[in-house]
Amino acid sequence: MRKFLVIAIPIVTLVFFVLVMLSGDILKQSLGRDDNIPQSIETIIQDVSHDDWEAATKNTDNLNKVWDKVITRVQFSSERDEINAFTMNIARLRGGIQAKDKPIALAELSEAYEHWKQLGK
Repeated sequence: MRKFLVIAIPIVTLVFFVLVMLSGDILKQSLGRDDNIPQSIETIIQDVSHDDWEAATKNTDNLNKVWDKVITRVQFSSERDEINAFTMNIARLRGGIQAKDKPIALAELSEAYEHWKQLGK
């Protein structure tokens, strides 16, 4: 029995860790109505395209809250560089919205969406 446990515990532990590391693509998916990153990005794109800067500011704050929820799920299964890059995109997006600069805001949203697609792969 001891030999079985000595072999089984490390194998089960390794399998568990591998599953956690490969689960990023699944964990980044929306689990409810309030954590949908692609929909939040699309909403902000529409706000910026229509020059509705107040709504864009509000929806960017919402995107940041949604991102904070998603980070806790994907932090162990995604590359830290992708997580940091998405966070920086949100920060630069805020600056573009404050400056009411449509090209910068749309560029940051496009880049953020690309980081989102790469997250967990």
